[in-house]
Amino acid sequence: MELKDVSYYSNQRKEMLPFIPSGAKKILEIGCGKGYFCEQLIAADTEVWGLEPDSDSAAIAAKKLYKVLNKKIADSINELPDNYFDAIILNDVLEHLLFPWDDLKLLRAKLSNNGVIVSSVPNVRYIKNVFNFLIKKNWEYTENGILDSTHFRFFTKKSIIPLFEKSGYTIEKMKGINKSKSLKYQFFFVLINVLFPFNHSDTLYLQYAVTAKKN
Repeated sequence: MELKDVSYYSNQRKEMLPFIPSGAKKILEIGCGKGYFCEQLIAADTEVWGLEPDSDSAAIAAKKLYKVLNKKIADSINELPDNYFDAIILNDVLEHLLFPWDDLKLLRAKLSNNGVIVSSVPNVRYIKNVFNFLIKKNWEYTENGILDSTHFRFFTKKSIIPLFEKSGYTIEKMKGINKSKSLKYQFFFVLINVLFPFNHSDTLYLQYAVTAKKN
């Protein structure tokens, strides 16, 4: 996974902190970048691991966290202890994986009995993306955002559910995050709800935060 946008490696993602279980003592972040998000979870009785394929970022994260593996999921799976982590975090990671359901299946064995996957998943039905596609007739890949050129997979709120269920999980919580504040897109949202009178509230959110427990 090669990412051009360097901000990916240093994003704090504070909006994801409320989804981390308060009792989690052993935590693993997949794609931890430079460790800016998971270092916020460090406490005296907390063991925070990171997994990061980018060597430079992994080296920085290693100075902050309990342990960092400079590898991809499949390459590191045998180095991760079984039945161990109370939370495994994948913030905007699943869309970068060629077969995300396979990686989720591999990670099941690493969760403790009550452990959860905590994930942020980009929403391809985000109102800005829908506007660009329907009105501007544009589907152009970029260095970040919904159409990041390194994204292999695209998800909607609806398709996130089978992604986890078919991988052996039950979703405990799913909530839209980073709601659009643009007046232009809010007007467009009202328009599509008038023209197509169904529930399109999912289009207002850039991502969906998911907590899922293994079956």
